[in-house]
Amino acid sequence: MVTLSPKSEPKILLELKGVKKYFPIKGGILKRVQGNVKAVEDVSLQLYEGESLGVVGESGCGKSTLGRAILGLEELTAGKIRFRDEEIQDLKRKEKLKFVKEMQMIFQDPYASLNPRQRIGHALEEVFTMHTNMSAKEKRASVIDLLNEVGLKEEHFDRYPHEFSGGQRQRIGIARAIALNPSFVICDEAVSALDVSVQAQVLKLLKTLQEKYQLSYLFISHDLGVVRYFCDRVLVMYLGTTVELGTVKGLFADPLHPYTQALLSAIPRPSVHVNTKRIRLQGDLPNPANPPSGCPFHTRCPIAQDVCKVDKPAWQEYEIGHFAACHFAGTKI
Repeated sequence: MVTLSPKSEPKILLELKGVKKYFPIKGGILKRVQGNVKAVEDVSLQLYEGESLGVVGESGCGKSTLGRAILGLEELTAGKIRFRDEEIQDLKRKEKLKFVKEMQMIFQDPYASLNPRQRIGHALEEVFTMHTNMSAKEKRASVIDLLNEVGLKEEHFDRYPHEFSGGQRQRIGIARAIALNPSFVICDEAVSALDVSVQAQVLKLLKTLQEKYQLSYLFISHDLGVVRYFCDRVLVMYLGTTVELGTVKGLFADPLHPYTQALLSAIPRPSVHVNTKRIRLQGDLPNPANPPSGCPFHTRCPIAQDVCKVDKPAWQEYEIGHFAACHFAGTKI
């Protein structure tokens, strides 16, 4: 776990500056570009070595697109990505190969990325076939070690994907992600499809692996309860933009942005005796192809005023390590 303080700041592993990802809208007989879906709009952040940074927000806010853009699975429209002090957004395919071992992803549905006709052991061996010069015997031994590392057994080597439970398949996905000893792993809704009890087991496994191998996680999730347990810091996204960033302790105790306050108010409480006010936002997420002027949240914000409709709020640091983009940051709904 990373502890951020004004006296001692951990080393930056990943840095994003002004990252944008637009998807063109084409129409007409000639399929000309008529507009863009602004999935990620001017995102800047830093990820430190050994920390877990949670990324939260409603469906469609750009969380997963941001993760895919970092790994190069989506080509950037604009912006820079630095990994270990080297810009990687414009590297050619061969030049990016050296970063493949360092940057990996755990997907929400591991079954969709597994060949149903291929035994699990052989699927994991492919990782070593592509990136190492191991012999067949060494590859099998490495795969068995991986299976043991994630809580599976040697007997699972020859089984097919459909013979595993959802939790076991996610463990296979984790095994594949850590096979090349990465330093950075993106968890894209990695536990959202699992039962609560299985979620706890997988999260415990991820924490154990993080401590053992000094992994850094970008943890994409819509479950704020899981994020509160698992992460060190939290980035809140809305309509492709960042609206708040802070430590888990600071953000959950004193959310500055009204959107963050609304998200936190929706977390289920363990006791019926805890009196909490549920903040219900009016309307749906605006069209990312035609975002509102000024503050993107003003169309649903209960405290919005005229300035919010015209001027986009600046990204400011209100406390050490606690940032927000709101004209009336700190105002309680």
